Amino acid sequence: MTETAPKNTKTPVGLAILGSGTVGSEVVRLLDEYRFDLENRIEGSYEIKGVAVRDMSKPRPGVPAELLTDDAISLINRDDVDVVVEVIGGIDYPRELVLKALQAGKSVVTANKAMIAAHSAELHDAAKAAGVDLYYEAAVAAAIPVVGMLRRSLAGDRVSSITGIVNGTTNYILDAMDSTGADYDEMLQKAMELGYAEADPTADVEGHDAASKAAILSSLAFHSRVSADSVYCEGISKITADDFEAARAIDCTIRLLATCERIKDEDGQESISTRVYPALIPNRHPLASVRESFNAVFVEAEFAGSLMFYGRGAGGAPTASAVLGDIVGAARNRVHGGRAPGESSYANLPTKEFGEVLTRYHVDLNIEDRIGVLADVADTFAEYGISLRTVRQVDSDPGARLVVITHRAKEADLQAVMAGLKSKDYVHAVNNVLRFEGMDI
Repeated sequence: MTETAPKNTKTPVGLAILGSGTVGSEVVRLLDEYRFDLENRIEGSYEIKGVAVRDMSKPRPGVPAELLTDDAISLINRDDVDVVVEVIGGIDYPRELVLKALQAGKSVVTANKAMIAAHSAELHDAAKAAGVDLYYEAAVAAAIPVVGMLRRSLAGDRVSSITGIVNGTTNYILDAMDSTGADYDEMLQKAMELGYAEADPTADVEGHDAASKAAILSSLAFHSRVSADSVYCEGISKITADDFEAARAIDCTIRLLATCERIKDEDGQESISTRVYPALIPNRHPLASVRESFNAVFVEAEFAGSLMFYGRGAGGAPTASAVLGDIVGAARNRVHGGRAPGESSYANLPTKEFGEVLTRYHVDLNIEDRIGVLADVADTFAEYGISLRTVRQVDSDPGARLVVITHRAKEADLQAVMAGLKSKDYVHAVNNVLRFEGMDI
């Protein structure tokens, strides 16, 4: 590994900006508007050498025309570029550009969670080999400083779990469903009208965006390489107004949660569970109070105890704030020498199969209302070793609605129970199965 030599403070740190959308244009604006403060924090000057875009004909308000280029590779390879800032989005093309930048000895700042989650190991290896920095604070929850917290502030602690609301679109939809009683489709449309949801909201509402962020958090928290492919993922599109009614009956709400957990088996072997799904969470839990499009991350550490980080997890200005913080760090290292904390994957903990993960369940069924049905339902759970905490029956037409809450059980056993119940002639419908999180708070 090579060390980055201190840069002459009289020579500006050269910045290359890749992308000029909502975040990129805001980064350029803030770099100009707050130059005095930022340069004093760097203890050196900087200069934007170019802004790479796909379409040179598109208006770029606030970005000087002379900085624009459609040749990102040539911009990266310029001798006077020291730090490359990637705010394009996507995976394959940004990966190519970031990898070339790192291999060319340029430090990189990126806001790209999907790319980091998919190619973290390769990019960290390239940064280490070149002796440069790879920063990505904005990749998770925008301005909320969770990446730096895990890389630096809790580097001396032992994190046991992270539970987070890390997607603003889904939180807006679920919070609105809870407060208004509206259904999912209505609130999704409202989120699109307000600009909280994209024209194609799949990545958000099906949990893929949160899964990428969960992979990054797990990797950092547990010093192991966790890819997005290993994250169990469910979205919110099946959540109904009836689910929220059932949640209120037990003093809970529903949120799309990214859960990263260190698990110790009976034999003392440790593994990691990283999962994303809509979950019931008690109203007394701090995450239950996270409203609208805000994000929050709740951390449990052995020495620090419970910590919570809250704020805006998306948007041009909040994301640009995190990008600027990383630019200051990368530029300061170019001026004075040294590197930021790199990847720490020494623990190399395995990923636990989702079927072996323990949690509690809320099972909502429509059943035939006749003698013997409740007993048979209980027997079906007992057959797979799942004990019931509560059983509540509500009149319905036709039949009855049965709500079962279990004690902790394996996911695989619960799925076996559900398959058994669906085969019963007295089960008219399985309305939903929700998992509990945060019950020990």
